[in-house]
Amino acid sequence: MGFDYFMNPFAEWIGWFPKHYSREERVLVHKLDLLILVFACLSTWANNLDVNAIYNAYESGMLEDLELYGNRLSYLNAVYWAATIALQVPSNALLTVVPAEYFIPACELMWGMFTLGTAFVKNYNQLMVMRFFVGVTSTPCWIGNVHIINSWYRKQELGKRNAIYYNTYPLGSMFTGYLQNACLTLDGVGGLQGWRWLFIICTVITLPISIVGMIFYPNVPDNCKSRWLTDAEKELARKRLLEEGFAPSQGINWKILKRVATAWPTWVFFILANLYWQTPYPSTTPYLLWLGDKYPDNTNLINNLSTVSYAISIVSAMFFAFYSDWRGNRWDSLLMAGVVVLVCNSLLLAWNVPDGAKFFAFIALGFCNGPINLVIAWIAECLAYDLEVRSISLAVVNMGYCICALVIPLTAFQTIDQPRFFGGYIWSVSISVLELLMIPVPIYLEHRDRRLGIHQAETDLVIASAAGLDEVSKEVAGGDESFSSQEKKMDTDVKISDLS
Repeated sequence: MGFDYFMNPFAEWIGWFPKHYSREERVLVHKLDLLILVFACLSTWANNLDVNAIYNAYESGMLEDLELYGNRLSYLNAVYWAATIALQVPSNALLTVVPAEYFIPACELMWGMFTLGTAFVKNYNQLMVMRFFVGVTSTPCWIGNVHIINSWYRKQELGKRNAIYYNTYPLGSMFTGYLQNACLTLDGVGGLQGWRWLFIICTVITLPISIVGMIFYPNVPDNCKSRWLTDAEKELARKRLLEEGFAPSQGINWKILKRVATAWPTWVFFILANLYWQTPYPSTTPYLLWLGDKYPDNTNLINNLSTVSYAISIVSAMFFAFYSDWRGNRWDSLLMAGVVVLVCNSLLLAWNVPDGAKFFAFIALGFCNGPINLVIAWIAECLAYDLEVRSISLAVVNMGYCICALVIPLTAFQTIDQPRFFGGYIWSVSISVLELLMIPVPIYLEHRDRRLGIHQAETDLVIASAAGLDEVSKEVAGGDESFSSQEKKMDTDVKISDLS
């Protein structure tokens, strides 16, 4: 009795995969979860630690040691985001031609070294340089892993996997505070301040994870050379995606720019995703500042209440992921979250309400952080017909998030306006209304494409190629067992050419 004997009944019960999956497909899904999700979550968790360590270090002595007075912390934040924004699209474009199993871990190795370098900077200018290169080298982490995750799974599996991956952020944020407190106890050890030890420990966590990625992480199915998957499993992985209408790689050239620019999901979801990612923003920094204003001398209570918000976000992400995969759509989960967000932001805009109502609003906004990752799955499904467009469009959409992460705190939610943030809450209510008005747009465009048969030829060809791959497999089963996986793929490509 193997591992799958015990796991399959539980996986069926929770809806991890449908009951009709064959044993071979169940084993493949379990393997993909271990090879892809584990590294993706670990690398993003390490990235979260490394990137956010500067804020914890700032509060733990870096401000005085490096004279980070005035707006210098804001400038350090800006240089990081500027580097990340500039490289979003080039990074994911490169990922379609460079093996992911080396590219993403190698970048993690480099950002780990720049994080280590941050521990030994002597002044603000050196810190600025390190911060810039952390931004450059960590760019492929989030968006690159998103591309890989959304290139391996069936549509009804995507919601849950994206939710698990999303949860590395609140989990990482919860852990960072405890790590900071532990590092402060090392203050003076080896002649180093506690905040310097924070960066050293982050590096110690990051570097082994990059090595794990180089050993275990697979590339996209069409170019997968993983030693941990058999040829039959690689073939099954390709067939699964073809059956779902996910097209294989077409290669990258200058025509990709036109394909991205003319794909409506790129621009519709650029707006919709970034509205959904920004409307719960008051549940983050504004919530912590309000707690600090209410309980200025009770750090433990503040940490515990912020942990509650993160925990609710994690539970919410998993609930809506299972629900949306079961329902077979993403929009109704986003609609429910959008209504709650509008109510909560309206309460905070009113402000003159009982503290219990404010607390409810902040916590409920944390709950609405959960389903926002479903936008990623929705984008992947809408762009199933073109892998390269999907990869670059995801990067374009995420670039919008990076821009908002840089601009919104400096404009709508300036620290000097705490804890009221009147202008910030006007902004939040306005975009809460706009996101609800935006939801029908992709729904209409999806239905229009199906009604008019737009991209139907590409989808039919992809599905036909799945049938061709299955036919080849049957021929091999009754014939020459030495027929290699690569030969099967070449034979299928010939069949696709004949169909077209």
